[in-house]
Amino acid sequence: MIGACIKRRPSTSGQPAGHRQRGLSLFGLLFWGVIIAFLAIVGMRVTPTVMEYFTIQKAVEKIASSGPSSVGEVRSAFSRTKEIEYSIVSIEPNDLVVTKKDDKVKISFAYDKEVSLFGPVFLLIKYKGETR
Repeated sequence: MIGACIKRRPSTSGQPAGHRQRGLSLFGLLFWGVIIAFLAIVGMRVTPTVMEYFTIQKAVEKIASSGPSSVGEVRSAFSRTKEIEYSIVSIEPNDLVVTKKDDKVKISFAYDKEVSLFGPVFLLIKYKGETR
């Protein structure tokens, strides 16, 4: 029993020898802080454009469900909606593509939105939608 007499040296940290401490280093904290801050900035800049897209989609659905009889009627209805909804700034009534399929009016639209992140860095988002 030679190995039975080996004593472990006590640890200076109060932990048993061989026990590793776990935690986040200062470098790790800074790294994750930068990543989370960048994602938060992108989220705050992109959210208004997504809300505008959903507003446009809702307006187009409402116009299509009202049963317009001509392209001019669709565009004038969208123009009136745009006057009420001040959040719609990326699309004009002339940008709407109006078709008729099986006696139903189908309205589609597409537009690009540039979001400034910082300095010369921009995020380009391509939005596209149509009625059901």
